[in-house]
Amino acid sequence: MKIVYSGGEGEITEKKSRFIATVRPVSTEEEASAFIAEMKKKYWDARHNCSAYVLGERGEISRCSDDGEPAQTAGRPMLEVLLREDIHNTAVVVTRYFGGVLLGTGGLVRAYQRAVQEGLAASVVAERLTGRRLAVGTDYNGLGKLQYLIGRSDYPLLDTVYTEKVELSLLVPSGDEERARKEIVEVSGGTAVITMGETVHYSLIGKKIVIF
Repeated sequence: MKIVYSGGEGEITEKKSRFIATVRPVSTEEEASAFIAEMKKKYWDARHNCSAYVLGERGEISRCSDDGEPAQTAGRPMLEVLLREDIHNTAVVVTRYFGGVLLGTGGLVRAYQRAVQEGLAASVVAERLTGRRLAVGTDYNGLGKLQYLIGRSDYPLLDTVYTEKVELSLLVPSGDEERARKEIVEVSGGTAVITMGETVHYSLIGKKIVIF
């Protein structure tokens, strides 16, 4: 599923009104509520601090608030952006400083949605994947073939430990464990020692593997 790895802040101006979108990853309703309260305290002098959040792998929990804006013109449109982008475990608050010009229902909806999009653009959004750690022990004679296999596969290499032998630590996507085991056995002629480890969630951020 898609998540916000690190939040960001985006801003738009529409007919002299400022819309500041702050995005943050959250994992519980308590965290989301605390974040919303924090933004309301930070922007205490703003006319509105509208909010939306989605929690759970299937978006089981979703909430939104217009915070004084006309019904369905702020919180719901903000939530629709998160749902449309299929982003989970994420909260966003859009702060509005009124510029003196009324935007109308359609104008408010578009402004709040644009603000959320700007906030997401300023954030690091990543795909959260599930995989399993796999340790592969080999002697130095078999190292080259294993490195070649890993280089052309989609198994991220986490670490390599060199002693009298070599131990490679891999991350195998869920569902590929048996395929990986067979490929390693084949390329090593059955000499590699394979140990299956724990299941973890991870993301590829840039070229870096981040394990949650």
